[in-house]
Amino acid sequence: MERSPPASSASASPHGAVLKPVLSTLQLWGIAVGLVISGEYFGWSYGWATAGTLGFTVTALFIAAMYTTFIFSFTELTTSIPHAGGPFAYSRRAFGPTGGYLAGAATLIEFVFAPPAISLAIGAYLNVQFPSIDPKLAALGAYVVFMTLNIVGVQIAATFELCVTLLAIFELLVFMGVVSPGFSLLNFTKGGWSGSDNFSLAAIPGMFAAIPFAIWFFLAIEGVAMAAEEAKDPRRSIPIAYITGILTLVVLAIGVMLFAGGAGDWTKLANINDPLPQAMKLIVGENSNWLHMLVWLGLFGLVASFHGIILGYSRQIFALAREAYLPAYFAKVHPRFKTPHRAILAGGAVGIAAIYSDELIKIGGQTLTANIVTMSVFGAILMYILSMLSLFKLRRSEAHLVRPFRAPLYPLFPAFALFGALICMATMIYYNPLIFGIFLLFLALGYVYFLMTARSRQDAEQLVTAEH
Repeated sequence: MERSPPASSASASPHGAVLKPVLSTLQLWGIAVGLVISGEYFGWSYGWATAGTLGFTVTALFIAAMYTTFIFSFTELTTSIPHAGGPFAYSRRAFGPTGGYLAGAATLIEFVFAPPAISLAIGAYLNVQFPSIDPKLAALGAYVVFMTLNIVGVQIAATFELCVTLLAIFELLVFMGVVSPGFSLLNFTKGGWSGSDNFSLAAIPGMFAAIPFAIWFFLAIEGVAMAAEEAKDPRRSIPIAYITGILTLVVLAIGVMLFAGGAGDWTKLANINDPLPQAMKLIVGENSNWLHMLVWLGLFGLVASFHGIILGYSRQIFALAREAYLPAYFAKVHPRFKTPHRAILAGGAVGIAAIYSDELIKIGGQTLTANIVTMSVFGAILMYILSMLSLFKLRRSEAHLVRPFRAPLYPLFPAFALFGALICMATMIYYNPLIFGIFLLFLALGYVYFLMTARSRQDAEQLVTAEH
């Protein structure tokens, strides 16, 4: 039987792999918003297809409340246990190695499956400007470019992330300004309850089915936790980055959805990867310079999330490998750039395979992107559940743990976040049983490896104990 160590740290790694603490508060905010901001550009409009604009608004507000209470609660864990593994480290400390495995595997699925969806959206945006470009080839090119940038150095990567995030926010504000002259609330509300102008009980199933696409508005903001070891002052800077980040994203999500839906016939924007350019077309026409600007600047939002999530998945792979939950091969740090280069390449290989696996992933009558998004969301929701359970457990088992930031209104905030996550999980299982089955298969295969490598983790712990 494995035992859980009292704490996890880079210095206690048997592989001697250490990340450099170089990130500022502003850079962490850029990562927090940048990780998520692609969710303002695409993905959410699939929710309109099932719930309508008004039904989806109700769903999105519920999810926004869940994420806000989650982030205020999650920040307590991140500042108390600053570790590149993030949720893996918290659940391992609270529930032992098996808890660590489940949280680590769930987070890995979330962060490995989100980038291929974003890269496909990058391809779709480029295809608007250059119809001859194959969106999948563009997605592959995005992987090559931004994996390379992440390998070159985290300081360079974080500075780039901050710049493209600021440009992406500016672009969203420009979008709202350009479409505002044609905005009509009547456009937004027409057929807003799953095709009906009036609410009825028949609209409720569509609102539940739209949950994964509301989550996409905020998915991966928790990835800042995986940069904790690289923050200069994580106990001060991470709370600021998280709280200002979630508030920024809530405001942008409401604004983008409202202005896009009010631009014209919103049904033309459902089930597509580029709703913002298409919404702008309804106002300015197909040949406007505003449209060309939107396509080019719109790429910044997608690039910010794509680039940031590569940082996130690589740190998760690195942390799991460093603690012998994955092969130690992936725990190596580049001798010159001090980045987990092997982990970056490994996650990229999985994402590229997903892009070119249409027949495997295009299931349940949904598009490839929608199914990848759903798979990523399953990982996220399981991780949210485990993180909130870890918070409650550690409050009892480690009451004297130093907590630089404490969840406000405890236990109400973490309880609401846990309740929301459980509702989301139950709903997603009901509407996506086949994808959930594949998700469970991934967890089961990983668990077999986890059991097979139990001895190596015990040996690694004994080595660390002997050294200290």
